[in-house]
Amino acid sequence: MDRKDSVSIRVFSLNCWGVRYLSKHCTQRYAMIGDMLLQEEHDVILLQEVWSEKDYLFLRKKLASSHVHSHYFKSGVFGSGLAIFSKHRIQDTLLYRYSLNGYPYMAHHGDWFGGKAVGLAVVNIGALTANFYLTHLHAEYCRERDAYLPHRVVQAWELQQFIRHTSAGADVVVLGGDLNMHPQDLGNRLLTSYTELRDAYGETDNFDGYEDGLTLILENPFISPKVIAPFQKGIRIDYILFKGSCNANIQCVSMRTTKGSVPGQPFPYSDHEALTAEFTLAPREASGDFRSSSRDCAGGDVARLVDILTEARTEVKVGVHCAERMRYTAARTAAMGLALLLLELAIAAVPWLTMGAEQTFPLTSFYLLVALCLSILLCTSLLYIFYTMELKSLQGTEDQMRLAMGSLQEKLKGFPVAKTPEGPKPGDVLRAEE
Repeated sequence: MDRKDSVSIRVFSLNCWGVRYLSKHCTQRYAMIGDMLLQEEHDVILLQEVWSEKDYLFLRKKLASSHVHSHYFKSGVFGSGLAIFSKHRIQDTLLYRYSLNGYPYMAHHGDWFGGKAVGLAVVNIGALTANFYLTHLHAEYCRERDAYLPHRVVQAWELQQFIRHTSAGADVVVLGGDLNMHPQDLGNRLLTSYTELRDAYGETDNFDGYEDGLTLILENPFISPKVIAPFQKGIRIDYILFKGSCNANIQCVSMRTTKGSVPGQPFPYSDHEALTAEFTLAPREASGDFRSSSRDCAGGDVARLVDILTEARTEVKVGVHCAERMRYTAARTAAMGLALLLLELAIAAVPWLTMGAEQTFPLTSFYLLVALCLSILLCTSLLYIFYTMELKSLQGTEDQMRLAMGSLQEKLKGFPVAKTPEGPKPGDVLRAEE
C-alpha cells in the first residue's frame, strides 16, 4: 500500500436512546454527545435513535463548524431515528424502510411506530467513493421466546439485498448501527456471509474497550439488570462493518468503545456504548488479488451460505405459519362480532315486525352492544389487513430465498466433490510383501 495515496478516516456510531420525555436525562445527554463530537476528530458520525428532529437540529447547529454536511432520514410516525454527519461532502442519500417491523398493538415496545430502515449516504473521500450505511433493526425483548425473530431475519435479508444492489459503484462500504443481534445470530451470519462485510472488532489488533467488544453492559445505569442478567457481563449488538472493492483497499487500524459513565458526569452518553473505528483507505493496484464473490468463491463458502439460507428460510416459514394463524383468528373473531351484531339487530327488530308489540329491548343496552360489536369488527378487520400484509411480506421473502437457494445449489454443482483418500487394497498389500 502506498502511504502517500492512503487516507485515514474515523467512523463513529452510537445509539443515542433519544426518546423525548421517556429516555432519562435526554437533553443533558445530547449536550454531552455534542460536546464530545466537537472534541473528537471523527470524519463520519452515524447516529441511531435520534427520534426527535429537534435533537437532530440541535446537533447539526452544534457541529456546524466541524461537520458541515449532514442528513436526517425521515420515516414512520416518529422518524427512522437515523442521522449522519460528515466532514466530507454527501453526494447522495437513499432510505429503504423495512417491510416488517413488529406489531402496532405492541405499543410498549414501539418499534413499529419508529419506521425502522436503512439509510445510505454516498460520500466522496478524496478520489474514492464510499457508501456509508446506517441502520437500526428490531429489538430482541426475550431471547428464549423471541416473537420478533422472523421479522429481524427479514430485515437482515432486506439489509443485505439493499447493500449488495446499491454498492456496485462504491469503492468502499461501511455499515454502522444497532443490529440488535449477537455476533453469531442467524441474521448477523446471513448479513455478513452475503455481503462479505467484515467486523471491525475482529479485524483489528488494536482494540480499546470492554471485553469481547460489549456495547450493552451491566454497569450502565440506564439498563435494567434483568436484560443483561442472562449474559453475565453484557452483550454486543452494535457494529461497524466494512469491506473494500477491486478499486480500493480498506483496513481497520484501531477500534475503541466508550466505557460507561462519562468522566466528570454521573451517567454515560446512552444506554449503549459508542463505537469508534479508524480505517486506512488506499487505491488498489490493477494487479491486486482482490477476490470477488461472484467469480472466485470456494465451494465451502457456498455450502456454508446454503446452510445459513436454509436456516433463515426455516425461521421465515415459522413466521408465515404464525401470521396465517393470527389472520385466521382475526377473521374468526370478526365473524363472531358480525354474527352478534346481526343477532342483536334481529332481536331489536322484532317489535317492528309484530305490530303493536312492546319494545322490550332497552335502548341503552342496545346502543352499547352495537358500539361493542362495531368496535370488534373494526379492530379485527384492521388486524386481518395487517396480518395479510405481514403474511405477504414473509411469503415474498421466502420466495426470494428460495430463488437464491436454487442459484447457490447450481453454483455448488460446479465445484468438484471432495474425495476421501482410499486405503491400500488387500491385494496391493500382499503384492508389496512379496
